[in-house]
Amino acid sequence: MATKEKNIWILLIFILSGLVIGGLLGELAKQVSWLNWIGFGQEFGLQSPIVLNLGVLTLTFALMVKINIASIIGLALAIFIYRKI
Repeated sequence: MATKEKNIWILLIFILSGLVIGGLLGELAKQVSWLNWIGFGQEFGLQSPIVLNLGVLTLTFALMVKINIASIIGLALAIFIYRKI
């Protein structure tokens, strides 16, 4: 049973690293004229953060997600590599 939990964590690490590396490569590819299509994407989330002031403690909540084609390719590649391992 412990190996199943370990595999879920490894899968999560693979997925997150695929998204992050793919997103980084997509942003870098925007500067190359024949690769700029890889950097095409959408950004969604909260435009301004939500602030909760409790007097003693102030909490700020914000979430912004930026997905591009390279991050989707990185996600698919990470899942493919995970299945091969």
